[in-house]
Amino acid sequence: MLDNQNGPTSADVAIIGAGPAGLTAAYLLTKQGYRVTVIEKDPVYVGGISRTVEHDGFRFDIGGHRFFSKAQEVVDLWNEILPDDFIQRPRMSRIYYEGRYYSYPLRAFEALFNLGIVRSALCMASYAKAKLLPNRTVRSFEDWTVNQFGHKLYSIFFKTYTEKVWGMPCDEMSADWAAQRIKGLSLGAAVLDGLKRSLGLSKAPNDGMAAKTLLETFRYPRLGPGMMWEAARDKVMAGGNHVLMGHGLKQLSQDQKTGRWRLTATGPDGDVVIDANHVISSAPLRELAARLHPLPAAALTAAPSLKYRDFLTVALKIRSKDLFPDNWIYIHDSKVRVGRVQNFRSWSPEMVPDPDLACVGLEYFCFEGDGLWSSSDADLVRLATDEMAILGLCRAEDVVGGVVVRQEKAYPVYDDDYAAHVAALRTELEARYPTLHMVGRNGMHRYNNQDHAMMTAMLTVRNIAAGARVYDIWGVNEDAEYHESGAEGEGAALASVRAVPVRAARAA
Repeated sequence: MLDNQNGPTSADVAIIGAGPAGLTAAYLLTKQGYRVTVIEKDPVYVGGISRTVEHDGFRFDIGGHRFFSKAQEVVDLWNEILPDDFIQRPRMSRIYYEGRYYSYPLRAFEALFNLGIVRSALCMASYAKAKLLPNRTVRSFEDWTVNQFGHKLYSIFFKTYTEKVWGMPCDEMSADWAAQRIKGLSLGAAVLDGLKRSLGLSKAPNDGMAAKTLLETFRYPRLGPGMMWEAARDKVMAGGNHVLMGHGLKQLSQDQKTGRWRLTATGPDGDVVIDANHVISSAPLRELAARLHPLPAAALTAAPSLKYRDFLTVALKIRSKDLFPDNWIYIHDSKVRVGRVQNFRSWSPEMVPDPDLACVGLEYFCFEGDGLWSSSDADLVRLATDEMAILGLCRAEDVVGGVVVRQEKAYPVYDDDYAAHVAALRTELEARYPTLHMVGRNGMHRYNNQDHAMMTAMLTVRNIAAGARVYDIWGVNEDAEYHESGAEGEGAALASVRAVPVRAARAA
């Protein structure tokens, strides 16, 4: 950390945000001899949504981050930044529904046993009805999924969790999104396979994984993902460059004669002004546009319409050796508001320092300012404690403490008009400011993963070195299967569009 009174006033590149994209750019530029200054509004943590929060020696991953990439360049960079601190961890996730657990990917006979004879028969009947009498006017996520699996399976394995995550009813999400998101998914198909098998209609191998092979293990920093970005920050600073913590972007303007940028950041001791040839921004696109001076036209029309889904984790310390072996459990039960429960010891034993305590994180999806987000920490800890008891994962009296971590703008929302708004902002900003570079998830309003955010930064560094936009960073994204299948570093392109929901009203 740097005392802002002694901070630099001049840099080759100023970087807004010390998340994976910002610190990847800062690290690579530092290696190439550029003078770099990074500003980060969080006073303590680097890493953005990939940070690791520490409380009384317990460490919390914000959302869960498996370190896996098909891009060999990203894998090599991880190994370069953090060469000695990766551990190999078993991958295990399950689905909770009405008091029972279903393996993910779902195993057919296990699912049949859990659902029971009557419900299994109802699922089969519902499936048969959907195939015999499909909805001919497929408009929504619900329409498409019911047509594929029947209403019964849709209500069990799709509706509740999807609505928790995205905050909109399934009958308002587009069918196009469902077709992308559920392609090849064995969740419903495995149950149907088991039902067909029980009737002698199928003799295919029963491994529940016919559609794709999921990762059985993954690499993970022993002290959480924040360890990666703390190491990157340290290497940037060891290279003579600067990371200003607790400094948020106040204003950004460009000298029309020299082309140099003037970035004003507000910190605990006042404003810091940084002059730079280039600016790399991973700040939310809406906020960047609002702080540019003079305001671009799109800042008044397009930027205010960009929306975000927010997220909070309630970490509970529980008197128990361990509660369950999963990395996380998806909660498909409408009786509780929690969407997913993480077990931090299953990510890394070093995340939980007390062998007599378990530590779990209950994840709640929300909008900034709504009832959940605005609840007091004490109320959220009570809610999480009650819901753990409702789910049968622990007794309320065994909870010995809790802490709340809020993550604003965790997911850029893809609503009806987002693409047009992003295109308007991108077109105006790139034409007007060739030395302003947007990177990362929020910087591009792109629902991507850590390795894709890093790749946008890597290509941006190449563009700066080349003095031109040689690489199109907007081609970097992923599809729904990316993080679940294939071999690490196998070199697959990172250029397809990840599946995200849009409203059905305009998808018809």
